[in-house]
Amino acid sequence: MLDPDRLAAALAVNLRDHRTRQGLSFDQLAKRADVSKGMLVQIESGKTNPSIATLCRVANALNIPVAKLLELAETPPVRIVRKADVPRLWHTPDGSEARLLMSTDGQEYTELWDWALAPGEAFDGDAHPAGAREILSVRAGRLTLTVGEETPEIGAGDTLLFRADRPHRYANHGAEPVFFTMVVVERSNGGR
Repeated sequence: MLDPDRLAAALAVNLRDHRTRQGLSFDQLAKRADVSKGMLVQIESGKTNPSIATLCRVANALNIPVAKLLELAETPPVRIVRKADVPRLWHTPDGSEARLLMSTDGQEYTELWDWALAPGEAFDGDAHPAGAREILSVRAGRLTLTVGEETPEIGAGDTLLFRADRPHRYANHGAEPVFFTMVVVERSNGGR
């Protein structure tokens, strides 16, 4: 379960980082985002829990996805978001909800794949171009990924992001099939 105080602290740091990196004052960002300067100060000091609408306006004004404002840490070579850690950003009493699994940003080339791996089978992936990433989301079974010395295992409902600009391997060491969704994200080279 996500700790609201930890998420608020991450939001404060990430907003300050993106705002200052772009050389924006509170006044400039407030005008761009159509959010009060006071609200931005409160967010950056970790003293408020902004609505998803406010987060969207601020993220749009900074030209970044909302997920960048909510990241809890720098992106490591392999980042796993466990099912229990997926933030629920919106919900209703009747059971409707919005969960942010993972996102990317920038001018990128993206592929969406549907995979099935039979028990005991594996696939060795070649390194993609520099900066390429893959997102894997397991729907059923348990998937083992190997990237260098790291070999995380994820199960149904887990989502993982890794740098795919190095050789990697998907493997099913279990007795049941593995079904997962894969997104490949590469920088656009204009020739695709």
